[in-house]
Amino acid sequence: MTAVQTREHFYIGGEFIAPEGTGTIEVISPQTEQVIARVPEGTTADMDRAVAAARAAFDGEWSRTTPAERAATLSALSLAIQTRMDEFAGCITSENGSPFVFSQMGQVFASTMVLDYYAGLAQTFAFEEVRNGVMGPALIRREPVGVAAAIVPWNVPLFTAMLKIAPALLAGCTVVLKPAPETPLDAYLLAECLEEVGLPKGVVNIVTAGREVGEHLVRHPGIDKIGFTGSTAAGRTIAAAAGEQLKRVTLELGGKSASIFMEDADLAVAVPAALGSGFMNNGQACVAQTRILAPRDRYSEVVEALVEHTRKEVVGDPMDPSTTIGPLVAARQRDRVEGYIATAQKEGGKVAVGGGRPSSQSTGWYVEPTIVIDVEAGHTIAQEEVFGPVVSVLAYDSPEDAIRIANDSEYGLSGSVFTADVAAGIDVARQVRTGTYTVNGFALEFAGPFGGYKSSGLGRELGPEGLSAYLESKSISLPAGTTVPGVPVV
Repeated sequence: MTAVQTREHFYIGGEFIAPEGTGTIEVISPQTEQVIARVPEGTTADMDRAVAAARAAFDGEWSRTTPAERAATLSALSLAIQTRMDEFAGCITSENGSPFVFSQMGQVFASTMVLDYYAGLAQTFAFEEVRNGVMGPALIRREPVGVAAAIVPWNVPLFTAMLKIAPALLAGCTVVLKPAPETPLDAYLLAECLEEVGLPKGVVNIVTAGREVGEHLVRHPGIDKIGFTGSTAAGRTIAAAAGEQLKRVTLELGGKSASIFMEDADLAVAVPAALGSGFMNNGQACVAQTRILAPRDRYSEVVEALVEHTRKEVVGDPMDPSTTIGPLVAARQRDRVEGYIATAQKEGGKVAVGGGRPSSQSTGWYVEPTIVIDVEAGHTIAQEEVFGPVVSVLAYDSPEDAIRIANDSEYGLSGSVFTADVAAGIDVARQVRTGTYTVNGFALEFAGPFGGYKSSGLGRELGPEGLSAYLESKSISLPAGTTVPGVPVV
């Protein structure tokens, strides 16, 4: 039996310090269903210390460093994480069951890409500019918002942390990171990397804790900005709390994204791309394309191709590089997914492939990759986020009908269209009410804004928009004829 890893400290004020309380969080392997680690469970007192350390760092030197200095820190952190890529990937896979290759690329390497993007953006982003206004020149400054809370989920813990930490640090903010209780271990590796690159004390603080202490962090008067990735239900609670206190907030929430296969779609391209998104990270991805919309006269052909491709998915040990589908994060998640499959069948849907637990796995919270057909737009499985390896196939009668079905959702996070006519694909993309979209594939462009319409969230991460979320704009009116050395005029 593998020894249980034990962590006994939090990372606060640039040091690994003992917790105030005695509670612990058990980390359970989604594959073996055994405890693999124990970490301290943070209390409100621990969170208070972390916020105080972040405030001291913000009020000290960090907010007054130059963008170039902060960018150098991001670059150094990227290199430190890359050096330990396999260690990070193995850690994340052990925590949440993510296939190892996805952990390498989608979890760890993608995190370093975010850091590198923001380090590069520092060279071109206008933290100051002079505008020739109606009343005269004005110096426009973009200043750090203050202390930011970063609250991240269990499905892509390091990546979603970097979506917040990278722009926050470049802006000159300081951060308190609260990992999900299911996946706290990679945050300890991150803390070691932060220490290695010499990040000033208190600039990033990490406290593992449960939901109640997370709520304390959200409501803490020392927090100026909240960045949250997670469920729409939790996002609504956070938005309400932030509204009461007029705190800045970015919420990246759920999704029920649709892939539209147009009449002229090349199934050799569309099927692997759409299912690659739908089954990504065992289907536990907010951007997953979990609805495939097929033209009615090609419906059988599309279903046949989807089923054939799904049968090729490799279900197994997530540490095995050949595995494409690993276990879900927890027993409750497997129960949830199985419940949605049962409901789909009761409402008239049919399981074309999968639908059960794989016989090849004696332990672990697995669900077979599943295709559900004969689904209608109003069915539960077409409306609610399943968060498992389950893709529904819906028929449509015209391009306008496909757009209507794609928009028939409370969510609007991602989506795609497959067509031989790229111009027609762009026209579809313009009409689907969603925050990110891809023509003939699936992509998350780090230089573009990422976020959702409707119940998929508020605000944007990535791109210059993600940096702006951690900045306040200030206008300083100047006497006529004034110039500011080194500041561009726009």
